[in-house]
Amino acid sequence: MKRYLLTLCLLLNACSNLPPAIKNPPLLDISYAQAIQNIANYKNAPVRWGGIIIDVENEQNFSLVQVLYYPLNSDGRPQTAKPNEGRFFIKSPEFLDPVVYSKNTEITVAGILADDIERVIGKKIMHLPVIAATAIHLWPVYVYDNYYDSFGYS
Repeated sequence: MKRYLLTLCLLLNACSNLPPAIKNPPLLDISYAQAIQNIANYKNAPVRWGGIIIDVENEQNFSLVQVLYYPLNSDGRPQTAKPNEGRFFIKSPEFLDPVVYSKNTEITVAGILADDIERVIGKKIMHLPVIAATAIHLWPVYVYDNYYDSFGYS
């Protein structure tokens, strides 16, 4: 019983450390599907999106993180068991180390829908949304430890 209480306390503590912009969605929560139809209509709108990191590109004055979009749960964590809906970019004025922001890491960003960017995916030219980040959160990896019959962090 003590083990379960300790696990519960750790999980509640992990959720409370989220930045408010990640934990709480904007008042007008624009979905990826709405934005991708006409990005110009939602330019400068606040968004909170997430998914799995595909790639990180560091330029001289900013970093771009390409993310495979997944819908978020109530805490703002990507729901990777649901179907992905497409891709988007996170633009940060800070250097984002590709070792820390590594491929297949779950990420949530809060920011402003700034623009779109043209990229070639396979042989198709796509216009993908760009979020100017105000808050970024990388999610810990949950590891199920069958030996102790509890969840842990990797």
